[in-house]
Amino acid sequence: MRICLLGGDGIGPEVTAEAVRVLEAVNPQIDFLSGDIGYSAYLKHGTPLPETTLALARSCDATLLGAVTTPTGIPDYTSPVLALRRQLDLFACVRPIRSLPGTDRNIDMMIVRENTEGLYSGRERATRDRAVTERVITRTASQRISRFAFEEAKKGGYDLVTIVHKANVLRETCGLFLSVAGEVANDYPEVRSEEMLVDTCAMELIRAPERFQVVVTTNLFGDILSDEAAMLVGGLGLAASANIGSDYAVFEPVHGSAPDLSEGGRANPLAAIRSAAMMLRHLSDHDKASRIETATKSAIESRSVTHDLGGTLSTSEVTDAVIAAL
Repeated sequence: MRICLLGGDGIGPEVTAEAVRVLEAVNPQIDFLSGDIGYSAYLKHGTPLPETTLALARSCDATLLGAVTTPTGIPDYTSPVLALRRQLDLFACVRPIRSLPGTDRNIDMMIVRENTEGLYSGRERATRDRAVTERVITRTASQRISRFAFEEAKKGGYDLVTIVHKANVLRETCGLFLSVAGEVANDYPEVRSEEMLVDTCAMELIRAPERFQVVVTTNLFGDILSDEAAMLVGGLGLAASANIGSDYAVFEPVHGSAPDLSEGGRANPLAAIRSAAMMLRHLSDHDKASRIETATKSAIESRSVTHDLGGTLSTSEVTDAVIAAL
């Protein structure tokens, strides 16, 4: 098994290294190959996403990404993560949202986000007094993300898919997304479906998050809603994600590069470790993925966690606790 490692910036290399320690504990045979991405890559190569990095990701079974910094004020500097998703056609972003051990909540949902277009299509233009961003929604992308969501519902034992949109205002773009998602829903009579305005969904995530199972939506809405939902189950320090395409897959913690936490062992490694478990599951190594997930829950239950979760351990000490629980 060949895994591409893209540590990136800030705490990215640190949490990625901790995830590697856990992966090596369950499978010493994994071959890790490192590449450059982010602002550090820009300083080194003149681009935040070198062609050598793309080639490396394409040559591996999957990619584990740490986090990147996307600074403002640099002409022609664009997000390397968005570029990576487009170059590898990683059309589905999957973010599981599940309650922590020992809590009285019963949240178990999956947010599935279209990952290649919408307001993140990169079509912007500006003058001194006016800026325009184009929102691109296509039938093809809407259809494949909707079908992906319904297939994930069947695979995960969920029986409800919530289609989130803003078609009452964004009549053409969200109108197309909603219409296509409804057509796909008709192909899955065994899975219930409903449609919901994005502002209603944001409210319901706070009021009654237990009602949701699989949520499918467009790029920007999914980005915002998944961060909101993460705060219901421990915050971004635990939030893992997968970016999945037909041929490639990239796994990453939802959090950013957090440069203010990049020294002194203060970063929470659990989101990166949980992303590594998602990666193994995607690669059909379900037993080892389950072992990591169980060990992570054990560390949380024993409060072997960093300060953001109410603990006192350093980054590496949290990983030690996870490895000890394996």
